[in-house]
Amino acid sequence: MNDLQFKRHRRLRRTESMRSLVRETHLRKEDLIYPIFVVEGEGIKSPVESMPGVHHVSLDYLSEEMTELEQLGVRSVIVFGVPKEKDAVGTQAFHSEGIVQQAIRHINKHHSSLTVIADTCLCQYTDHGHCGVIRDGDIANDESLEYITKTAVSQAEAGADVIAPSNMMDGFVAAIRRGLDEAGYSQIPVMSYAVKYASAFYGPFRDAAHSTPQFGDRRAYQMDPANRMEAIREAESDVEEGADFLIVKPALSYLDIMREVKDRFKLPIVAYNVSGEYSMVKAAAQNGWVNEQEIVLEKLTSMKRAGADLIITYFAKDVARYLER
Repeated sequence: MNDLQFKRHRRLRRTESMRSLVRETHLRKEDLIYPIFVVEGEGIKSPVESMPGVHHVSLDYLSEEMTELEQLGVRSVIVFGVPKEKDAVGTQAFHSEGIVQQAIRHINKHHSSLTVIADTCLCQYTDHGHCGVIRDGDIANDESLEYITKTAVSQAEAGADVIAPSNMMDGFVAAIRRGLDEAGYSQIPVMSYAVKYASAFYGPFRDAAHSTPQFGDRRAYQMDPANRMEAIREAESDVEEGADFLIVKPALSYLDIMREVKDRFKLPIVAYNVSGEYSMVKAAAQNGWVNEQEIVLEKLTSMKRAGADLIITYFAKDVARYLER
């Protein structure tokens, strides 16, 4: 055996301190963005049954949630609204007293250390559950841009630090960027859902956001999971139109896409660790089939390794606690 020539890679794995010394990818609390579902009414903190640990909260419970995030060291939150009233064009999405606008003002007033990201879409606010205006049974792309832009401007007026449009209409970043600039909000960045697949992993979110389409599905505007180059075209368009961040959604089944987007575009890349990915792990952990902490940290680290700079995740509180141990 003395004449064998081979490399001894295990030298750098021998102890935990050695492994830590040479670790290439790091997951930090600052990387995490926590989604929150805010509902109208008072005294509401009700669990989302399909997402253990996630709640609908009314404004009077919002400070409790935000204080917990601050204490844990999570610095960013993305706000989703669940309104009582819905109509054909999603009026409550851009109403000055809409639930998201109220939540943004509340967080800014009482928890100014947090970065507030506003999810900018119409699906939770339309009575048909689609992300745009319906005309003759189809989404009217350009007309929908007008309402989405109004929503973005309304959220910026309320004090949102970042606008995150998720509708996947053609030209949505260009329309929102122009709308924000013309309204005097040129300093507000756009975190585009640039690559958003028509995924089966969204089911629990639709329960939480009450946004299931009342007819058809979203495959005419969200992307085909089989397509790779289409993702690059979508991201490239958003970069050209003025996006400041690029989101890849979902994350886990699209790590290859995330790496390509990261390699091609020099903007911060955001992974969305979506509801189905979250709920599967929670269910398996509750049954004792997996070690939740280990699998969550491995999963989120894989997203960072694939190129994510930030991660939107319902595990944000859990991960913050894990990282303290």
